[in-house]
This record gives sequence, C-alpha cells and structure tokens, in this order.
Amino acid sequence: MLYNTPNLFKGGHNMAEENKEEIQEVEETETNSQEEEVCETDSSLEAELEAYKAQAEEYKDKYLRAYADFENAKKRLEKDKANAVAYANESFAKDILAVMDSFDNALASLKDANEENAAEVLEKMKEGVELTYNQLKKILEKNHIKEIDCDCEFNPEVHQAIMQVDSDEHESGDIVQVMQKGYTIKDRVLRPAMISTAK
Repeated sequence: MLYNTPNLFKGGHNMAEENKEEIQEVEETETNSQEEEVCETDSSLEAELEAYKAQAEEYKDKYLRAYADFENAKKRLEKDKANAVAYANESFAKDILAVMDSFDNALASLKDANEENAAEVLEKMKEGVELTYNQLKKILEKNHIKEIDCDCEFNPEVHQAIMQVDSDEHESGDIVQVMQKGYTIKDRVLRPAMISTAK
C-alpha cells in the first residue's frame, strides 16, 4: 500500500494538470467569445453613431436652410415696410397733381389778361377758383380728410377757442366765428378749428 501511494499522487498530479489545461481552454474560449461580442458591440455602436451623425447633419442642413429663408423673408418685409412708409402718400400726391394743373391753367390765363378782356378773365378766374376748391375738397374727402363742423356747440376736442367776443345773437360759450377751419383725418384731429366764442 505504501509503495502505491506515490503513484496515486502522481496520477492525481496528472489529473490536476489536465483539469488546469481544460480550465485554461475554457477560459480562452470564453475570452475569445467575449472579445468577439465586444467587437460586434463596437461595430454596432459605430454604425449607430454614424447613423446619428448623418441624421444630425441632415437636421443641421435643414435648420440652416430654414434660417436663411427666415432671414430673407425678414429682409423682404423690412424693405416692403420701408417702401410702404416712403410711398404712403403716393396716391394722395397723384390726386393733388390735378389741383396743381388747375392752378397752372389759371396762372396761364392771367398772363393773357389785358384791359380789353379783364372782366372776362376775372369771371373765368372766379369760376376756375371755385372749381379748383371743390376739386381739392373732393380729394381731401377721398383721403378721409374732412372739415370740422363749427355750426354746432363748442367742443374742446375739435375746437380751439382763441378769443371771446361780445355777441347779442349768441349765448355764452357758443361759437361766434371761425378764424381758421379745422380738419380730421379718419377719427383723429388733424388740426383743430380756431374759433371765437361768445362771452
């Protein structure tokens, strides 16, 4: 029995070495499979990262295009607004030119006046002035500019009393005389009417 013991130990030693080798093989196999999994995971992550990068570039491109369109639209609106302000009175100015033409005609007829046709020219001038006045009044009304009514009671919002006068025909505070006509543009006072009131 004693002589066989070393053989048992020897056999046990061989078994331990074999087990050790098997363990090493298993560990190497596991390590290799883990490395393969890591490589596959890395490849998958890299592909996913590239996809996100491409998507980010696409969104960036869309943003830059949208921003450029917005800036261009903003510049166009600012230009349109500036033009609207600069030429806001264009329609009114065109209407006024007709009145200027009437005055030009009147001045031309005055140059042709002499002692023989003075009465005729004066009559035509009077008629021409009345027509021009009515023409101008229509143009003002077309552009929402209206004369302030002074045949009513005194209204401090549209009338400006610059003096008080004695009047037997009017009650105290009533409008006696219009010194300068006033005008409104739409619902806003363009110029108050300057009037005198009774004491």
